[in-house]
Amino acid sequence: MKKFILLFYFISIFSTLSFGQNSVARRWNEVMLAAIREDLARPPVQARNLFHVCMGMYDAWAAYDVVATTYLLGKNVGGVYYPFTGVTVPPATLSAARDKAISYAAYRILMQRFAGSPNATASIARFNNLMSLLGYDVNYTATNYTNNNPADLGNYIAQKVIEMGFADGARQAQNYVYLNYAPVNAALDISTSGNTNMADPNRWQPLTIVTAFDQNGNPIPSLQKFVCPEWGRVVPFSMPASSAVHYTRDGADYPVYFDPGTPPMLDTVNASSASSQYFKWGHQMVAAWSAHLDPADPTMWDISPKAMGNNTIYPTTLAGQQSFYDFANGGDPGNGYATNPVTGLPYTSQFVKRGDYTRIVSQYWADGPTSETPPGHWFVLLNQISDYPGFQRKYEGTGTVLSNLEWDVKTYFALGGAMHDAAIACWGIKGWYDAPRPISMIRKMAEYGQSSNPGLPSYHPAGLQLIPGFIELINAGDPLAGAGNVNVNKIKVKSWKGFSFIADPYNDVAGVGWILAADWMPYQRSTFVTPPFSGYVSGHSTYSRAGAQMLTMLTGSPYFPGGLGEYVIPANSNFLGFEAGPSTEIRLQWASYKDASDEASLSRIWGGIHPPFDDMPGRQIGAQIGTAAHTRAKSYFTSSVLPLELMYFTAVEKQCNVQLSWATSLEQSTKTFTVLRSEDGVHFNTKIAELKAAGVSNTTKNYVWNDAAPLASNYYKLLETDVNGVIKALPIKFVALKNCEMLQDFVGTIYPNPVQDMAQLTIRNVTKNENAQVLINDVAGRMISTQTIKLQSGLNKINVQTQQLQKGIYFVNIVLSGGKVSVQKIEKVE
Repeated sequence: MKKFILLFYFISIFSTLSFGQNSVARRWNEVMLAAIREDLARPPVQARNLFHVCMGMYDAWAAYDVVATTYLLGKNVGGVYYPFTGVTVPPATLSAARDKAISYAAYRILMQRFAGSPNATASIARFNNLMSLLGYDVNYTATNYTNNNPADLGNYIAQKVIEMGFADGARQAQNYVYLNYAPVNAALDISTSGNTNMADPNRWQPLTIVTAFDQNGNPIPSLQKFVCPEWGRVVPFSMPASSAVHYTRDGADYPVYFDPGTPPMLDTVNASSASSQYFKWGHQMVAAWSAHLDPADPTMWDISPKAMGNNTIYPTTLAGQQSFYDFANGGDPGNGYATNPVTGLPYTSQFVKRGDYTRIVSQYWADGPTSETPPGHWFVLLNQISDYPGFQRKYEGTGTVLSNLEWDVKTYFALGGAMHDAAIACWGIKGWYDAPRPISMIRKMAEYGQSSNPGLPSYHPAGLQLIPGFIELINAGDPLAGAGNVNVNKIKVKSWKGFSFIADPYNDVAGVGWILAADWMPYQRSTFVTPPFSGYVSGHSTYSRAGAQMLTMLTGSPYFPGGLGEYVIPANSNFLGFEAGPSTEIRLQWASYKDASDEASLSRIWGGIHPPFDDMPGRQIGAQIGTAAHTRAKSYFTSSVLPLELMYFTAVEKQCNVQLSWATSLEQSTKTFTVLRSEDGVHFNTKIAELKAAGVSNTTKNYVWNDAAPLASNYYKLLETDVNGVIKALPIKFVALKNCEMLQDFVGTIYPNPVQDMAQLTIRNVTKNENAQVLINDVAGRMISTQTIKLQSGLNKINVQTQQLQKGIYFVNIVLSGGKVSVQKIEKVE
């Protein structure tokens, strides 16, 4: 099922574009994407492969450039130095030299990365065929680049990239097998009803699928194994290592970047727990949205940009999420565009059955089978944007038009860095928080019973909430009551009915109806069901928003060329694979890259893969990663020197730290820097500090400065002023109290979060016993409570002195000996 042959409405151009007209970097990118489609479906691994190959091609290009600088060659990456003394080449042969160096670098890296692929024979044949088409000898392996042979340079770059791959924390030499992680729950056999094997409902549960295939269609063992739970340890591209929060479990380190905090958790004792209420809401919405997957449903939606997309506000709290998603009807608040923002013309409405649209998006964005996985998906989009008739390859949409090769190597390098960091951040969160999936939780909560009314049968505080028309009790006489009323008082849900209702996938549909909640299934292939890793946060949301942000910045526009991206699925095309459909032609359309990203996020809820509280943090993290990766990549293109860090050190003292670097002594002696603060990331109106470089003997210096109002939502900007008074804005970096310096030997997760009664707050997972000072601040930095408690392994109750606090955000500061501070954000709800 090739999914991108029709993206955009310039359908016919792909048959007329000659493969030979593409840059050599594009050609290697295409064969790599083909290899990924046939390789094991390991999204973080493929994100890393994409970055490493793109980085190798970029370094091969930059080695010959007088302005751009290399990323790996001659640099220290992850604590390892990769020597390089430079190369020269006559201008007359520059183009040929770059093509050859890029090809040898890409070829060697790809040969090494895909040697163990289940379809290695086909992939290797593609790599060899491309080298032959380009006229290069695959048997030439010399690496003495000082002889100015571009083939030697390419081989040398590949050698260094491969060395880096064994030193970056990914455990590539061990085939990416993790070292410390172990699931706490026994597997759920999806062929059985219910979920009796789940000991901890707040932790991930593997599945047993008798005939199992991964997301790329490769046969895999029946028992799922968590893919890359320790990926937070991998060396990132644009995320400072010091910005990671380090958690410890069973003596093992779990670095977490952009820590979103503890997800909602199911309370098996207290039915009114705010955290538990959000947990139930999220999973119940997954079940409710599953009822939208019915082509017999007469509900019609306009799925054109005229009526969908153009979201402007995204919630930052769980309460806000509840109003963002439409629980009953599906979708979000996006109202579309009055006119095409690029052409000024109106969009054409496209009314289709909601049941066709929701089924299509759940599978289009699922990226399987025969897919390049979510990271590669955004490379496909980038390539097809580049091919749009009339599209000008101007970096950030300004300046001169770049050659095909320069555009490709720069944009691939930047996008690869974003996808790599998205994988590290997202999978670091997944590995630490280890949250469950809807397939486990809907069945488990159904097994508990109902939590709405203690006076009704099957009451349990951790059960599903009864919602008329969506979630109900089975009564005597109900078609689901079963022989001898065996199912009476059990829970039923109105949902997609599942694979057992599909005899012929070419002609049958399961449809929607009432089923036992204990038998609930996601809208996925029966051989796959749910990805083999935890839910929180959503990888699709993180990758997609990072990709959308990156494409926006690379092209200088938030919109697809012409204001319309499109993918066409013909009627009755068997696009879904496991059931018939769509019943009519579906044109997935987006005005902006963000609109496409938002649809990808929603697709995972309709597909039964994520509750909404997995989605929104992933979007927010992805947006920050896209911006940071673009800024970092651009620094290599322009030889500019960027601030290395901008982060909080301690919330109590309200001290902030920034480290600046200067490229030359002239720059050092003539420039000053001004720090501005913003609470919305747009209006930087408050001057915080002025930093002077003059008189500093070293090329780097740390500055410590005070901010009187260190809000969690603050953004900061550095303005650089040179001797002529020219002001340039340096990159904006997100700053939050959760980025405070963390102890390596202490971890304390505050639970529950959100919380209704602050007296319920407990510190769990403590690994160091000692006295600690616990201080609680509000968002303005005001002290709310302070006390000293004895921390012990296990659970530690926090006896908050002030109980009657308004709802909102608070920060719990745990101060240990030596002044080390752990800060965690808590949301108080009513």
